Amino acid sequence: MNRKEFRDLATPDEARAAIDSLALEGGIDRVPLEDARGRVLVARLDAELDVPGFDRASLDGYALRARDTFGADEADPARLEIVGAVHAGEKSDVVLEEGQAAEISTGAVMPDGADAMVPVERTDTDGGGDEVLVRTSVAPGDNVMFAGADVAAGERALGPGTTITPRDIGLLSALGIDEVPVRAKPRVGIVSTGDELVRPGDDLESERGEIYDVNSYTIAAGVEDAGGEAVLYPHAGDDQDELEGVLRTAADECDLVLSSGSTSASAVDVIYRVIEEQGELLCHGVSIKPGKPMLIGRLDDSAYVGLPGYPVSAMMVFRTFVAPAIREAAGVPAPAAATVSGTLARQERYEEGRHRLMPVGLVENGDGETLVYPVDKGSGATTSLADADGVVEVGPETDYLEAGESVMVTLFSPDVRPPTLFGVGEDDPTFSRVLDGLERPRYLSVGSRPGLRRLREGVPDVAVVAGPLGRESEAAELGGWEREWGLVVRPGNPDELEGLADLVDRDLRFVNRTSDSGLRSSLGAAVADFAEKRGTDRHEIVDAIDGFDLGLRAYESPARKVIDGDADAGLGLRETADRLALGFVPLGEQPVRVLVNPDRTAKAGVRELETALADVRDVASGERMTER
Repeated sequence: MNRKEFRDLATPDEARAAIDSLALEGGIDRVPLEDARGRVLVARLDAELDVPGFDRASLDGYALRARDTFGADEADPARLEIVGAVHAGEKSDVVLEEGQAAEISTGAVMPDGADAMVPVERTDTDGGGDEVLVRTSVAPGDNVMFAGADVAAGERALGPGTTITPRDIGLLSALGIDEVPVRAKPRVGIVSTGDELVRPGDDLESERGEIYDVNSYTIAAGVEDAGGEAVLYPHAGDDQDELEGVLRTAADECDLVLSSGSTSASAVDVIYRVIEEQGELLCHGVSIKPGKPMLIGRLDDSAYVGLPGYPVSAMMVFRTFVAPAIREAAGVPAPAAATVSGTLARQERYEEGRHRLMPVGLVENGDGETLVYPVDKGSGATTSLADADGVVEVGPETDYLEAGESVMVTLFSPDVRPPTLFGVGEDDPTFSRVLDGLERPRYLSVGSRPGLRRLREGVPDVAVVAGPLGRESEAAELGGWEREWGLVVRPGNPDELEGLADLVDRDLRFVNRTSDSGLRSSLGAAVADFAEKRGTDRHEIVDAIDGFDLGLRAYESPARKVIDGDADAGLGLRETADRLALGFVPLGEQPVRVLVNPDRTAKAGVRELETALADVRDVASGERMTER
């Protein structure tokens, strides 16, 4: 009896290296949204519309002009004329003028002329129902969810490498996306060998030494669990020609072929000969127990791994060596426990006396410890869950959680892992492109000032800040670039705007960014300089600009207002204007800096980001990365 001896057994690391050298990727699929759960994106998806797509009331009450309520209180309410009603799901034809209000339902479109709304419980009706008494003052934007407040058009919705969850399905649905580009699942052909095997359901002759085929189904389940597509092939005996026929068919149709059995040194086990003669045998035998008789090679254009015949050995080898390779090819993260403990990154207060399900995210600090931070943008925002990893339950008796307190997180799925890089700060198109090249980043566009504050609190790995900081930071700078900012206007600039003077001196409607934005900071500095040149007070200049105090959250939102005809000019970037084919009036160059948490400089994700920033020199808008 001739035997194939196991010589020079490969180490586990060598076996992993051999499997890593095999190409298992299955390409790209475009799948309908209803089939996208669990699939992995291959390209960034940006929002092509604002969510919500209109300014809407957050409560039942009355839409009005905020200035008509200034000074109002319980003793001296503002008296406004009721000129109509707006209900959810209907188009409003109400136009408010000074001293007027309109009854409005939760979720209804804010009528023209209104910039705020007051809850019904802070009002009374008078004058036979023709007037409303407002017993509180409100500011512009109070109780209004503006277009794009949840997701803003042009914003990075989901990045490449994202494993699509039910929460992400909700986000994509809100954006109107019905088809997504995903990694094709690696097709894995499964071939069980051995004359003694019988498929479950068939008659078993134990006296002949027959046993049911266990491996085909257990391995197939493992393939599916790892993110692959399992394809079962007919059982093959120990005849070399039969084995070769089944293996070649599987190799033609699949990215990876897995066989079980016929890998030992016995003369009747011939499968290694098929690979040696018809393909390339990279490894025969691994120094591991159980699992020594393992084959690794190529057959035609397919990768091949031969698993031991004993079910326990086969699954041990599969879980240890093959499943990680399938997950890597499919983009599926390694499984984790369904719950994880961590320390709260910052203090969280909650005084409503109700049981709370707090969405949270996870991040690892420089020592590899898990930090837990709250993720909550309000009950109307789908991104609260899309940005979260799990939930911390807080009992009604708890008013606050201290920073550093140990908490238990119930994960949304067992395969959740902290991102390799967690960043916060300014929303910027250049940084979005940088993120695309990183392994598994998470980025929250909270604005420059909140981003810098959170960095000082020690929560994120990095913060992206733009414009004048107002307060210097001790954080190290990984990299930066310049971006041109100014006024985004209609195509061709029909109003012939030339600068801030036009907004001050002419009857033009302007749309600003929120005060947390670095663009708003640069605009504020420009307004101060303009006021000084005119010899007047800054506040007078601000008051003269129609719309200055009403800002939108994302960098593309003001431009969308211009497109919709709701504004003559909006604060924005040249890159945004170019992308949307709008006009642009430059007001200056603005530095954008990526600052790193001093305790995270050695973290792998931070080093990967530093390399990416160093590699980026020229970006699409003509901006240029500055050397660190």
